[in-house]
Amino acid sequence: MSEPGRGVPRATGLASAEPIPFARLGERAVALEPGLSQQEMVINFGPQHPATHGTLRLVLHLEGERVRKVEPEIGFLHTGFEKLGESRTYNQFIVTTDRMNYMSAMCNNVGYAIAVEDLLGIAVPVRGQLIRLIMCELSRISDHILSVGLQAMDLGAFSVMLWAFIEREKLYDIFELTSGGRLTTSYTRVGGLAYDAPDDFVPRIRAFLSRLEPLLADMEGALSHNRIFLDRTKGIGVLSKSDAIAFGVTGPLARASGVDRDLRRDRPYSSYEELAFEVPVLTDGDVYTRYLIRMAEVRQAAQIVEQALDRLPSGPVNALAGKVTLPEKDDIYSKMESLIHHFMLSMPGHGHKTPEGDIYSATESPNGELGWLLVGDGTTVPYRLRCRPPSFYNYQAITRMITGSYVSDVVSCLGSLNVIAGELDR
Repeated sequence: MSEPGRGVPRATGLASAEPIPFARLGERAVALEPGLSQQEMVINFGPQHPATHGTLRLVLHLEGERVRKVEPEIGFLHTGFEKLGESRTYNQFIVTTDRMNYMSAMCNNVGYAIAVEDLLGIAVPVRGQLIRLIMCELSRISDHILSVGLQAMDLGAFSVMLWAFIEREKLYDIFELTSGGRLTTSYTRVGGLAYDAPDDFVPRIRAFLSRLEPLLADMEGALSHNRIFLDRTKGIGVLSKSDAIAFGVTGPLARASGVDRDLRRDRPYSSYEELAFEVPVLTDGDVYTRYLIRMAEVRQAAQIVEQALDRLPSGPVNALAGKVTLPEKDDIYSKMESLIHHFMLSMPGHGHKTPEGDIYSATESPNGELGWLLVGDGTTVPYRLRCRPPSFYNYQAITRMITGSYVSDVVSCLGSLNVIAGELDR
């Protein structure tokens, strides 16, 4: 027997017998509680949502499944990195740059070191420049394949993420061999590197590159013709070229929207001007195009590394002239001059005496333009340190990408941004 009243909308304790309003969602009628709006619902997306890959929050104003308004909120991971830089010497701050973007820590190391060298007028030897370049491009490969893998995982393609993690671990073996660290490397120093590359540096990298193309073919085979992946990415999260420029978007996101800009080509550093490579640029500006750009950039990065390995000379990796670079550790333990040199750069009250003035230096990190504004006042620490993180500018553009889209498209768009919360909040 059926219970009395089953199938009839609840009266919710109202004395009145007035009918409860209904809202039609598709073909299904849903009863609304009295006082609730039939037009808009406000929900939180994050900061604990698994698709945010960090502490990100979006306040979504919905009309049914449609996103009518987006309010991004940041600051959940604020650590005051920039302020820390004003109380650390230039070399001490290098370990902090790792923590801003753990997906490509080496690129942050190099970008910051180049900014300080520009301020001090230091020229790094060719071997040091090329080792930096090689490590940065390996970091780009690591960042992009994992970004694609995590994007695929968000949309249900779990195997692609596992393939990406396996190859990233092999890259981490190379990072550990070279720098001693896997995730946060702290490999650079003002004027060069912590130490030279080991003897098996070149063969280990060539062995990895020989296995890279089969991985990319497997990833493309699983995604590029996958109906579910195509439906969730093609035409989703479109960012026009004019909007990309207006929001200050850089890197793969900008190049997927038709912005032909890459600092490695347009403002070369670390010997990029001596290498031949292409800058992939597409115009559709959707989630699928960003995936295509990252896959193309991985292949270009592999070609850059091959050329740099062929050109890698012998010789020093540090600019020791002027005694602004830390000496080799072996020399510190065996030579009095090197010990004094190390003491004068490391002890409180000593170190780099920077000229008064400011400088802005930028490099092409995997997410886009990573810039550093340094203001020197003649002391051993910066008077002001300011970072231009690409994730900050890329994240704000999500308001334009997902307004008018479905809630499910938010997951797809976030995965294509590759936002790193530590770099975003800094």
